[in-house]
Amino acid sequence: MTSVSQRFQQLRDRAQCALIPFLTAGDPDLATTAEALRVLDRSGADIIELGVPYSDPLADGPVIQAAATRALERGVKLDDVLAMLKEVIPTIKAPIVLFTYYNPILNRGINSFLQEIASIGVKGLVVPDLPLEESDGLLKPALTYGIEVILLVAPTSPAPRIAAIARQSQGFIYVVSTTGVTGMRTQISAKTKDLIQELRIVSDKPVAVGFGISQPEHARQVMEWGADGAIVGSAFVKRLSEGSPKEGLKSIEAFCRTLKAAITSD
Repeated sequence: MTSVSQRFQQLRDRAQCALIPFLTAGDPDLATTAEALRVLDRSGADIIELGVPYSDPLADGPVIQAAATRALERGVKLDDVLAMLKEVIPTIKAPIVLFTYYNPILNRGINSFLQEIASIGVKGLVVPDLPLEESDGLLKPALTYGIEVILLVAPTSPAPRIAAIARQSQGFIYVVSTTGVTGMRTQISAKTKDLIQELRIVSDKPVAVGFGISQPEHARQVMEWGADGAIVGSAFVKRLSEGSPKEGLKSIEAFCRTLKAAITSD
């Protein structure tokens, strides 16, 4: 199975930018999530980020918070998400990156958690509330299980911290395009371009931009600024939640194809 790093290398070899959609597991239900993963995989997604519903999602904006709340109200738990992924992952090509907060990992035990997600084929992990200073306890064991832990760089991060995060991050470096939580924005801050360029000086690892990308023009903009990937979350979550599940699936399929076309070189 292809790792996150390998997928980025494949795309770099073809001079292509990665499209990384995000979904919240269990919204509107897990069966729809399973089908949505397959839809995105065949509609241009290169890597897919899947959020595990959590009761205190500090990094998530209103759209993703609402989706997580709906999933939790329906009783969706981590075990349910992993059982669904065990069935879906063998049927898709895009590596799956789990987005989860640190408490569920600690509650399960770091090694137990990593062993379990690795056994079902998950390839990456984003833990937004994991401080760099405490990351070794997850990063080192993750390597032994073939899980790449992706760290986030914020626009407010000072240069020494940016360099330190770049050294530690696995798979790719996740650039947060704006201060604050996830969500749809009307434009991407020009500071993102500076941050991408700063990372290029200190690291040759792939750089993907998220938090605020909601339109094809945004994805193309970050690609032109030098990003290796565009991460799109709230715009997918919102589309999937509107109308019936069938309508939501059609909507994210069309949106995924439009985004991929925007970042595919002519």
